[in-house]
Amino acid sequence: MSAPNRKLALKWLREGIEAVRPHQLIRQHLRLAGEVLHIRDRQIFLKDYRTIRLAGAGKASAAMGVCLEQILGERISDSLIITKYDHTPNDAGNLNIRESGHPVPDQNSLAAGEALLAFAEKSQPDDLVINLISGGGSALMEALPPGVSLADLQQLSRAMLGAGIPIKAINTVRKHLSRIKGGQLARAFAPARVISLMISDVIGDPPDAIASGPTVPDPGTFADALKLVATLPPGSVADSVRRHLEAGARGDLPETPKPGDPLFGHVENIILGNNRLALERMREVIAAAGFAVEVVTDVLEGEAREIGRHWAKTVAATRPGYGQVWLFGGESTVTLTGNGKGGRNQELVLGALHAMSQIPHPFVLLSCGSDGGDGPTDAAGAIIDETSLTKSRRAGLDAADYLARNDAYHFFDPIGGLIKTGPTGTNVMDLGMIFVP
Repeated sequence: MSAPNRKLALKWLREGIEAVRPHQLIRQHLRLAGEVLHIRDRQIFLKDYRTIRLAGAGKASAAMGVCLEQILGERISDSLIITKYDHTPNDAGNLNIRESGHPVPDQNSLAAGEALLAFAEKSQPDDLVINLISGGGSALMEALPPGVSLADLQQLSRAMLGAGIPIKAINTVRKHLSRIKGGQLARAFAPARVISLMISDVIGDPPDAIASGPTVPDPGTFADALKLVATLPPGSVADSVRRHLEAGARGDLPETPKPGDPLFGHVENIILGNNRLALERMREVIAAAGFAVEVVTDVLEGEAREIGRHWAKTVAATRPGYGQVWLFGGESTVTLTGNGKGGRNQELVLGALHAMSQIPHPFVLLSCGSDGGDGPTDAAGAIIDETSLTKSRRAGLDAADYLARNDAYHFFDPIGGLIKTGPTGTNVMDLGMIFVP
């Protein structure tokens, strides 16, 4: 029974991802009627503007740009969109798309960030800027302050990611080591009208945390960032980073734009899609297939392996024969203790398998990155069923050993446990499922 159940679970997963892909979201929320662009309940009279400019950054932003170009066509005067390597759609048309590094920024991230600032500063009062923002933008675009190098930023990024720090806290630091994040891109676009269309990849959908909120007021401070950096291991923070944050905390540097700043009077930030939307679509499809289904949470967070252990207990305690499905979404974290290969979704599933001594009844458990990527791997996540323990033991694989080395990828690869979707063109955090037929 395992193969049909896996196939069904993966089908439901694909339905959820499809619901939050840009072409679905844009088609659902935007339409052009003559010279009026309708964005949900808003009417944008295009004749009121000298030019329409398209900007953006994120894993889904290039695909969003393609959708906007299909709607607006030659009305778009110029564009600059930044996305992850290999995330540029084949039908990008005349859009100016640049690619850069993720999850750790690289030299192309710096070049792209400086280019986007220069692009923004050309905006005029009678311009309309449609800014396409999605998860991943924090690493994909960067404009560093004087004295802080790319190597300094990369070192800090790796330290924060490896320490299992929640993304919202990481973004507080990123905003205060940047000239483009935390509302500063909005400052560069001023006084043009800016409409930022967002696909959320953060728990609770706070706009200031999506790609570090380049067009959103920033409630955080230099002092907040300095406090977080102080929790990192000695030697993981460059002196230049610490000096910059200390200078800001003393008031020697200007803060990021705060709520109430008049520059945001010309800016709207609109969230088109999020994790909950994907989960609700999955719930609808599963319920239509006759199974009892519950969306447990869309704000899941915590250590990946611990979450996996919790879900293993749910599987073990559930009686088969009733067709139960639980859905969960959010974003776990991994505290690195080894140098293996994997990602948070793979580690979550390995944590679940490690906690299972024996579960003879049919089940499927999976966790998957909605963007098609999980850590620095070509897998989106992992999937197990009641046969996985036997397969791994026959292959001589010790779950505890691989978990200790953060090496979930090499555990699941030989037993067919990896989920590989390729880039999906969207990004709404992670989607997970427990299915007990």
